[in-house]
Amino acid sequence: MTCQSLIYQLIGLTRKKGWVLASFCSEEAEILYQLQGVNKVIGVKFEACTGISQSRLELLTLLYHADEISQSDLQKKVNIDSAAVTRHLKQLEAKGMVSRRRKPEDNRITLVQLTAQGRERIESSKKEKERFMKEMLANVSADERRLLIGVLARMRNNIDNIEA
Repeated sequence: MTCQSLIYQLIGLTRKKGWVLASFCSEEAEILYQLQGVNKVIGVKFEACTGISQSRLELLTLLYHADEISQSDLQKKVNIDSAAVTRHLKQLEAKGMVSRRRKPEDNRITLVQLTAQGRERIESSKKEKERFMKEMLANVSADERRLLIGVLARMRNNIDNIEA
């Protein structure tokens, strides 16, 4: 089984659905297009199913496992730029899920922590996230999942080693 056919099978994409940009594309280019398409669709569907974006859920999850953390340390733990982290935290704060305060000893540092409402949101999101993942991987065998994990990990490593 080729990576291309595995990706088609795993994510249920077919040429009939119009996901292939051009039939003349190389297999490598088609893999790139499919991965880009999957990335876009996952974000939209994930938020529709769980009611929260992957980025915000990742921030809340990190805060769930930390008592209180500086905003800059939080930003270093996620793959999101600092301006986006600030925007996400402002919106989460407005919804009562996080609280932010200045560090008394150093006003330049903003400390962030999860509120009780944020903790409840994380706990309720676990079931929604599990349902999303289960539906996303329906009809994908355990062997195929392990194969996909390995392929994606190697691709990620290759991407990390590309000199920009």
